[in-house]
Amino acid sequence: MKIIAIGRNYAAHIAELNNEKPSQPVVFMKPDTALLRNNAPFYYPDFSKDIHFEVEILLKINREGKYIDPKFAHKYYEEIGIGIDFTARDLQQQCKEKGLPWEIAKAFNGSAPISDFVSKTDFDLANLNFSLHQNGDMKQQGNTSLMLFPFDEIVAYVSRYFTLKKGDIIFTGTPAGVGPIAIGDKLEAFIEGTKMLEVEIK
Repeated sequence: MKIIAIGRNYAAHIAELNNEKPSQPVVFMKPDTALLRNNAPFYYPDFSKDIHFEVEILLKINREGKYIDPKFAHKYYEEIGIGIDFTARDLQQQCKEKGLPWEIAKAFNGSAPISDFVSKTDFDLANLNFSLHQNGDMKQQGNTSLMLFPFDEIVAYVSRYFTLKKGDIIFTGTPAGVGPIAIGDKLEAFIEGTKMLEVEIK
């Protein structure tokens, strides 16, 4: 399986990082070694001093597909979840300044905690609320209606370049409010008020 992630998909998040608004989805990838499952703790690595949380809605691909027509894209995922895209902001900035790829800032071990997946039929995917709390305080609050590129468009776009396979996971972008983590923090992620994911920072 592979993890495909979409950057810069919420205008307010683009603004908070002073990034340029994209005309098409910004795509990057994480290896399967980035996954953290079952509410496992995240151990702060020694190569960064500025790791940020970015909460995102996840799509789980349920069949193989490529060059998917947007009008059929909804058939390629039946379940959604929530995850955190941990980002070593200091490493990312160093790479950006040198014009280098920034996988080391996004794809390191444990950088993708994910929840269990649930049926999409229980939700209005075009108007889905989700949030992240840090030590009990809400830090991020998003709604899928604010995405620049909605789920089906993301699936169709990505499938032009990468064959999607059953079990692949797509991170669909983060809203505003990203911020740093510290050892001892407790992060909790919610979909429509239901806690789906909990991560302790150690």
